[in-house]
Amino acid sequence: MESIGIAEARSALAWWLEAGVDAAIQEQPRDWLKAPESRIVAKSPPASTAVPNLVQPAHETLAELQHWLASSMELPLASSTAKRILPKGPEQAAIMLLSDAPTSGDWMAGQPIGGDGWELTKRMLAAINIPADQAYSASLSCFNMPGARLTPADREACAEIARRHIRLAKPKRLLLFGGAVTQALLGKPLPTARGHVHKIEGVRTVATFDPRELVKQPSNKSLAWKDLLLLMEDES
Repeated sequence: MESIGIAEARSALAWWLEAGVDAAIQEQPRDWLKAPESRIVAKSPPASTAVPNLVQPAHETLAELQHWLASSMELPLASSTAKRILPKGPEQAAIMLLSDAPTSGDWMAGQPIGGDGWELTKRMLAAINIPADQAYSASLSCFNMPGARLTPADREACAEIARRHIRLAKPKRLLLFGGAVTQALLGKPLPTARGHVHKIEGVRTVATFDPRELVKQPSNKSLAWKDLLLLMEDES
């Protein structure tokens, strides 16, 4: 993995200071992304059956899934007026970020998380030595529809799509941003899911606060830092 540059390092330092980290975590450097060793991890709840009236082609590649997300009118909240925000990043990324439905500000930025939330996300990534361009970012729903709410059936359909998305994207690690995504994918509220390692489609997963909310509630940044450390621990 490429080392981060001076700008990224400064950004990471700013994040560490805001998260209340004023001392080194350990004396020796850690290879965060080395090949994992075998470990017994508690299984996440079994995936629920997809909603039967949602058309989901049998995608075999990430590109096919991305094309479907970009064009299908069968997706939850799809309409001629809904603003579609597509996933961004490389396949087999160092980390996949999965957030709730994008806001209008995210749509203007053209990515699942934009504005101040994305600036904070980049600092969080830099703090764990992952350049932002090595992260794959996606939303539980790819539509920005102010005032619209997903029904329970829609949310389960989005969760099933997200599981397929994770299988095809093949990230090394997965970070769930916020309570809505955590509830949909793990079947647990964020306070219960935090502090534990989960497995979704075989990928090491940790749930934490949505960076868009961390901007509004910076007091939770120290807790988010603990979540990042847990995500990046060696799987031994």
